[in-house]
Amino acid sequence: MTQWLEVIVLGIIEGITEFLPISSTGHLLIAEQWLAYRQSDAFLVIIQGGAAAAVLVIFKERLKQLLFEWRAPASRDYLLKLAAAFVITGLGGLALKALHFALPETATPVGVALLVGGVLFLVVERWLRGRAATGAITWSMAVAIGLAQLVAAVFPGTSRSGATILIALAMGLSRPVAIEFTFLLGVPTLLAAGALKVVTHLRHPGSELLNGGMLTLGIVVSAVTAFVAVRWLLRYVQSHTFEGFGWYRIVVGGAVLLSALLGRA
Repeated sequence: MTQWLEVIVLGIIEGITEFLPISSTGHLLIAEQWLAYRQSDAFLVIIQGGAAAAVLVIFKERLKQLLFEWRAPASRDYLLKLAAAFVITGLGGLALKALHFALPETATPVGVALLVGGVLFLVVERWLRGRAATGAITWSMAVAIGLAQLVAAVFPGTSRSGATILIALAMGLSRPVAIEFTFLLGVPTLLAAGALKVVTHLRHPGSELLNGGMLTLGIVVSAVTAFVAVRWLLRYVQSHTFEGFGWYRIVVGGAVLLSALLGRA
C-alpha cells in the first residue's frame, strides 16, 4: 500500500472515530500495527483538526448564537462552563507534558480500555432506563466532563468523546445535550493539541518528520469523514441509546486482547 493511500486510511479512521465514542487514538494505534509507513505522533494529533473543523460546520448555528448573543445569561453560562472544562483539560495536559507522559505503543492497553468502556456504556444505559434526563448542564457536570477528557488522554482506547458522554449521561444529562456540549468542547481541545504540535515542530523541526502534502491530505479526509460521521450520530441518538457502541467496544476490545494473547499485536 502506498503512503498516500495509507494516509487516506488513517484520515478515514480518524474522521469516523474521533467523535463516535469508540476511541480514535485506539483505532489509529491498532491500524498502524498493520501499515507499512508509520506516521509520527504529531501527524496523528494534527489531522484531528480536520475532525474539529467538521464539528464547527455542523454546529455553526449554535456557535453563532453563543458568540453573537454572549451577553444573554444562558449563552454566557454555557460558554463559561465550556471554558472551565477546557481549562481543566488544558492544565492537566500541560502537567502530563511536563511529566514527559507518553502514550503506550502496544495494542493491549487499548484493548483493555475499549472493553472496560464498552461494559460501562451498557451498565450506564441500563441504569438510565426509566429515569428522566435533564437538559441543564451544571457546574459539577462541566468539571467532571473536563476531567473525563484527561482520563481519555492518559488511557488510549478510552475515547475522549466516549468518556465525556459517559460521565454526562451518568450525571443525568440528556443524550442530545451531552453530545453538543462534549463535541463543542472537543473543538478547542483538538485544535489546541494540534497547534501545540505545530509549534513544537517549528521550534524543533527535526524532532518529528512531517510531510506537508500528506498532512494536508490527512486533514481533508478526516474533515470530510467526520462531517458524515457526526451528522449520522446526531440522527442516530434521536431514537437509539449508546448500547450499540458498548457492544462494539466489547467485541473490538476482546479481539484486540485475543490477538495480543496469540502474539499478533
